[in-house]
Amino acid sequence: MQIPLLINKYIFKEFIPPFVVNVLLFTFIFLMAELIQITNWIVNYNINLATILRMIFYQTPYFLIFVIPLSIMITVLLTFLKLSSENEVMAIKSGGISIYGLLAPVGAFCLIGFVLTLFMTVYGQAWGRTALRALTRQVVSESINIGLKERTFDDSFDGVTIYVNEINIRNKQLVDVFIEDNRQPDNVNTVIAPRGIIFSDPDDAAAHLRLFNGSIHQTNLNDKTAHAIHFDTYEISFNTKQSAAQKKTKPKRPKEMSLKDLRHFVQNADQKNGRYFSMLLELHRRFALPFGCFALGIMAVPLGVQSKSAKRSFGLVLGLFLFIFYYLLMSIGKVYGETGAYPPQIGMWLPNFIVGGLGVYFLIRTANERTLKLDTVYHWLQRLFSRWTR
Repeated sequence: MQIPLLINKYIFKEFIPPFVVNVLLFTFIFLMAELIQITNWIVNYNINLATILRMIFYQTPYFLIFVIPLSIMITVLLTFLKLSSENEVMAIKSGGISIYGLLAPVGAFCLIGFVLTLFMTVYGQAWGRTALRALTRQVVSESINIGLKERTFDDSFDGVTIYVNEINIRNKQLVDVFIEDNRQPDNVNTVIAPRGIIFSDPDDAAAHLRLFNGSIHQTNLNDKTAHAIHFDTYEISFNTKQSAAQKKTKPKRPKEMSLKDLRHFVQNADQKNGRYFSMLLELHRRFALPFGCFALGIMAVPLGVQSKSAKRSFGLVLGLFLFIFYYLLMSIGKVYGETGAYPPQIGMWLPNFIVGGLGVYFLIRTANERTLKLDTVYHWLQRLFSRWTR
């Protein structure tokens, strides 16, 4: 009884180092996809390093709901690939322990991944997305004056075009200001002032511009009239296009909603429209993805055992291919589920049944000493790659 326990402990310990490496690696890869957006924030809003790190931290929970199942599968696959290539699986079998006897550490490892992913889907994702949205609004409101450029017509404000000849960043003083206000359908207001200051309101992400000793030229297109007004002090408020869009889409997005909010919306929805199906999809996705750790983990065991002569790079490619296949099935389910073509529950849970079912089938074949011919696939790909590189 002690020998299986020692073997299970040994296999479980083998999982830990590659799992940590895989989580860090794939999280970094996912974050690289946001590099363009982060660069845009740095260039346009001149945000500091602390704010950038906060943005990355708030985005991480959303990435981890995909990274953890992927890392579970890759870790199990690479570990059994190593045990198989070093003939340790054969030695275990010769000791009277079948492949089924090696599932205990795999199940425990997948259970840890399940708990971590479930925590991220239920709590982490909604918290991170909500915090990121609030931080984005804060950055826009606090840096609204930084977006202005000297001697450039800036149309980043909703319905307003601004031209500033000179900007003093220290005291936020604007010199020679020209504004064209088209927010009213029939009236066009042109404001000219030699001096002004700009400040922001963090509560509504609005910019406020106070001008001094200028003039307002009002033109009514319907009445074909024009008026000129001189002022000592004039204040104008306007929103950025981004903040205006945020006001139009004020309701929370599904990824920003808590599990309780999703359930409440689904149970009390008046009609089954696109938003209802999106909420229902998100609700089931938060439970389907954690169970994907078990489906992908079971699939990885027979693939690792069967690939005796394959290298770790092949295991990595094979694992990525399987995860892409799994994610592709889930994406197809999401697309058709949002349109109501078939129940969203099927779209979110079907990938687990397909991948998990294939994993159980491959596991039974492996336990019965039936080959999956993975080494043949590996050698064929190796020859194909060598010919292509010549």
